[in-house]
Amino acid sequence: MIRLSNIRIRISQASDQNEERQALKSIILSMLKIEEQELIDFIIFKKSVDARKKSDIYYVYTLDVEVKNEKAILKKQKKDIKPTPHIVKNSIRFGTEKMHERPVIAGMGPAGLFAGLILSRNGYKPIILERGEDVDTRTQKVNTFWETGILDTESNVQFGEGGAGTFSDGKLTTLINDQRCRLVLEEFVKAGGPPDILYKSKPHIGTDLLKTTVKNIRQEIIANGGDVRFKAKVTDIIIKDGEISELVINDNEKLCCKIVMLAIGHSARDTFKMLYDRGVEMKQKAFSIGLRIEHPQEIIDKVQYGNFAGYPGLGAAEYKLSYHSRSGRSAYTFCMCPGGYVVAAASEENHVVTNGMSKYKRNGKNANSAILVGVTPADYPDQHPLAGIEFQRKWEWLAYEAGGASYKAPAQLTGDFLENQQSTGRGSVEPSYKPGVVFTQLKDCLPIYVTETLKEAIKDFDKKISGFAMPDSILTGVETRSSSPVRITRDSNYLSNINGLYPVGEGAGYAGGIMSSAVDGIKVAERIMEKFAPV
Repeated sequence: MIRLSNIRIRISQASDQNEERQALKSIILSMLKIEEQELIDFIIFKKSVDARKKSDIYYVYTLDVEVKNEKAILKKQKKDIKPTPHIVKNSIRFGTEKMHERPVIAGMGPAGLFAGLILSRNGYKPIILERGEDVDTRTQKVNTFWETGILDTESNVQFGEGGAGTFSDGKLTTLINDQRCRLVLEEFVKAGGPPDILYKSKPHIGTDLLKTTVKNIRQEIIANGGDVRFKAKVTDIIIKDGEISELVINDNEKLCCKIVMLAIGHSARDTFKMLYDRGVEMKQKAFSIGLRIEHPQEIIDKVQYGNFAGYPGLGAAEYKLSYHSRSGRSAYTFCMCPGGYVVAAASEENHVVTNGMSKYKRNGKNANSAILVGVTPADYPDQHPLAGIEFQRKWEWLAYEAGGASYKAPAQLTGDFLENQQSTGRGSVEPSYKPGVVFTQLKDCLPIYVTETLKEAIKDFDKKISGFAMPDSILTGVETRSSSPVRITRDSNYLSNINGLYPVGEGAGYAGGIMSSAVDGIKVAERIMEKFAPV
C-alpha cells in the first residue's frame, strides 16, 4: 500500500463519514494523479485536529491507499507519498523448560488482563487472581458507594476486573513507542471497543464501553483454557530457597506456583506491605498529588475551537498544560476528562481520593482535569520503601476529615483558593463528585508547597486557556493516585529478587496508564513464553 501524509480537510468538508470519505477520495486521486478506477481502497491510519487557527479548523490525516500499478506510482513519490511501512509483529519464541505449575497472574487491570490474554492464546492456561469482583458486580458496588457513601474496600474504583482504568476516561494515549501499542488497540476493537481508536491521535474508549471490552477479553481467556477467580486476594507468599513456592489466597487457601506475575495495581497497599515483609525488594518512587478542577465544558470548547465549538465530529475539547515554578516544582494537568465527572476513588476506609471519568460520548456538562504537582522521595517522612504510601494516606485522611468524615470531598471555588478564602457554596459550576462536596479550604489537606505551586500554575494556565481561573470553577480534593509511589525492582528478565516473581504494570512502577500497562503485561508474558514451554 501507499502511505499519504499531511492530508488536510476543513472540518466543514467532513461533517459525516460519507462526506469525509468523498473528500479524502478526491484528494487521493489528485495527489497520486490517477483515475478513479485505479483506486482500489483506502483506510485512515491516523486522524487529528489542527485547531491552531480558530477561524479555520482542519482535520489532518495519514492514509494507507491501495491502488493498481503501485510500483509505477511510487516511482514518482514525493515527500508525503511513500510505501506504507511494513509492521513486523513479534514472533513468539517458545522456550523448552517445563512449567510444572500453571502461571499465576495477581491482578486483572490492563497489565494482568493482556498478559492473561497472550498467555492463554499460546497454550499456557494462566490462573488470574483478582481481589475485587467482576465488572458488573463491581459497578454496582461503585454506584452504591457514590450514592450512599458505603465503601467496599475490596471492590471499588481501584480494585476489580479491569483495574482502576475501568472507571476513567479510557485514554489509550501513551508516551512509549512500542509496536505492541497497535496490538492493544486492535484487541480492544475486537473486544467491542470503537473502531476509531485505531486511527485517532488521542484515542479513548470511555468507561461505559471499557466495561464491555474487559469482560469480553476475560471470556476469551477462559475459552482459551485460562481461569479467572474473583474475590481471590493474595494475602501471603511462601518462598523456599529464594524461589516462589506457594501463594496464600484469602488467608486460608494455598496455591502451588512457580511463576507469578504481580500486576497488583498502584493502590494495593496491603499487598505491598506483605511483599516487603517477605523480602521482596522495592524502593521509593516519585509521583504527583493535587486537585481536580471543573469548568463548564462549553467554555473549554469555545476557547479551543472558537465558533466551531459544538461542530459535529469535533466532540468535547481537551487541553494539556504544564508549568514550571521558580521554586523548582512543576505542575501539570493530568487525565483530563472532557464532558466527564469527578469521582470518588477511595479504596481504604476513612480516606478521600478523587479521580476523573468520562463516557465514550463525553457528553457531560463539565470538563474536569487533575492539576498535579510532582513530589519526590525527599518529601516523604523517611527512607522506608513504603514511605510514599504513608505520605499519600496522610493527605487522603485529612481530605476525609475536611469533607466532614463521610466520604464527601473537600471543595473550594478557584477564586477563593487563589485568594486563600473560605468557600461557602458553589457558583455557576455544579460539582459532579458524589457522594457530594463540603466547601472548605483545600490548603488544609495538601502540603503548602503543593498549594502554592498550584496557585501559580492556575494563573499561568489562565493565560493559555482563557477562563481556566474563572472564580467559580470548582477545585475538589485530593488526587493522590496519579501513579505508584513504590517500584518493585526487577532485572532485565523482568524478575524480582525472588525467582519466579515478575513485577509488572503500573502498580509495580513500570507503567502509567492503560496502554503502557497493557504493553508491559504483554512484554513480561512474552519473556515467560521465551523461557518455558506451554503447559
